Amino acid sequence: MLYPVYVHQDKDSAYGAIVPDLAGVHSAADDPEALPRLIQEAVELMYDGETRAPPPPLPVNIHRRNPQFTDGFWMLVDIDLSKVNTRAVRLNISLPEHLVGKIDRAAAAKHMSRSAFLAMAAEHALATPGG
Repeated sequence: MLYPVYVHQDKDSAYGAIVPDLAGVHSAADDPEALPRLIQEAVELMYDGETRAPPPPLPVNIHRRNPQFTDGFWMLVDIDLSKVNTRAVRLNISLPEHLVGKIDRAAAAKHMSRSAFLAMAAEHALATPGG
């Protein structure tokens, strides 16, 4: 989804970027071409573990009226909201009983639910090379 991003640069500093529709999402880079990737990372971090989805973007013309955004320029950044989808999906899976017991003990030791533990394990497995 395309979000307006306000970019500014103070003298002798990096480019700063603010996503007005996503309060608290901002980033900076020496090269403005790096900003879309960094903004995506900032959105993912901001909404990690949140139960609320990011709000939809407003038209850039609405933000241009804000006097806070006068000395920079605007970019439209395509933010992949599928990477920040916070909606839980119910699954029905079958596992060997002894494995469920091990999962439950490990989850309890980490003060996590079974679902949270399995999600963490899946994220870890997918983040490793060949995962």
